[in-house]
Amino acid sequence: MASQIRDDIAFYAWVSLADPGAAVSYHRGFLAVDKGSLMSRLTPSQQAKLSGIADAAWRASEQKLVHLVQERLGPDLFEYRAIARPKPPSQSIPERLIAAN
Repeated sequence: MASQIRDDIAFYAWVSLADPGAAVSYHRGFLAVDKGSLMSRLTPSQQAKLSGIADAAWRASEQKLVHLVQERLGPDLFEYRAIARPKPPSQSIPERLIAAN
């Protein structure tokens, strides 16, 4: 089972340390609705935190550091995961993620 991420800093730390093939769950719900919709059941603070995590996951994916996958668990319910890819030999992970910002 994948571990759970609480914020974008924890996600970046996980990306830096994860072995290839390791997985982390960064959200369980319906991401497009939960991170900023008026229909979300999350508080504005929770939405902001989720948006930060989702943005961090997207940046890591763009830098080819993780694969992003989702599993449908039920109607309007998904688990969103990042799976670590092999580390690139060049620029350090934090430098790659900061440069992507």
